[in-house]
Amino acid sequence: MQDEWTEGAIQRITTESTTLKQRVRQLTTDNRTLDERLKAARSNLRFQDRRVADLEARIAEPAPKS
Repeated sequence: MQDEWTEGAIQRITTESTTLKQRVRQLTTDNRTLDERLKAARSNLRFQDRRVADLEARIAEPAPKS
């Protein structure tokens, strides 16, 4: 089958393959970064939810009598 391909076609396909592999690596890295940011944001949200619940509970408590 390679006998039918021109040197230019082989070079073009090789270049495209290399470019696509680099793009896959970049997208994988980007995906990992976004996943880490999402996990951090979710953790932050859980912390804020607990903080809000704590503040709401403190507001709802009757004031101590002096």
